[in-house]
Amino acid sequence: MPQIVHLFVFDTLSDWEPGFAIAGINNPMWQRAPGRYVVNTVSLDGAPITTVGGLRVQPDLALRELSPRDSAMLILPGGGAWDARQNAEAVEMARDFLEAKVPVAAICGATAGLARGGLLDDRPHTSNAREYLAATGYRGAALYRDDAAVADGDLITASAMAPLEFARAIFARLELYEPSVLDAWYGLFSTRKPEYFGELMAAASH
Repeated sequence: MPQIVHLFVFDTLSDWEPGFAIAGINNPMWQRAPGRYVVNTVSLDGAPITTVGGLRVQPDLALRELSPRDSAMLILPGGGAWDARQNAEAVEMARDFLEAKVPVAAICGATAGLARGGLLDDRPHTSNAREYLAATGYRGAALYRDDAAVADGDLITASAMAPLEFARAIFARLELYEPSVLDAWYGLFSTRKPEYFGELMAAASH
């Protein structure tokens, strides 16, 4: 049975932020162990949600049905709901995941949600900008990093402008690809240079 990566979904979800990550996880091409993972969606109450791009998603389960022991990772995308101080239940679930040593990956507004919950007070992290997180009143400003994405043990954080780096960190944490394949994948999508496609195909064939 595949391990499940859970994607938290909610009204206003920013479609593009988890796009590279979920596509890579669900696509067996180039994977180290094809089919090892599958993505399931989870919402606050299991009801359908509508993304900021207008896509309607019927979640696989409600948050109350989710347990860290049944998951390989929790992905928290950004969206306007976080800045409206919603999704507090998802922050508490993230706390449960981290306490159980199951990885959590948060991007954009989700990092502000974690900051308000105190989950970034003692971990290196990043977000959209220092000032963005400072506005939450959190106590972890000294550990802020001006990087596109930061991986610190079981926690991954990223800027809204870095869905590619977010996915790369997720793939590395899940060991989805061999390192050479991951390097070639990132090179291709970050530079668009065709020679990286050849490197990707060559690396994946070994």
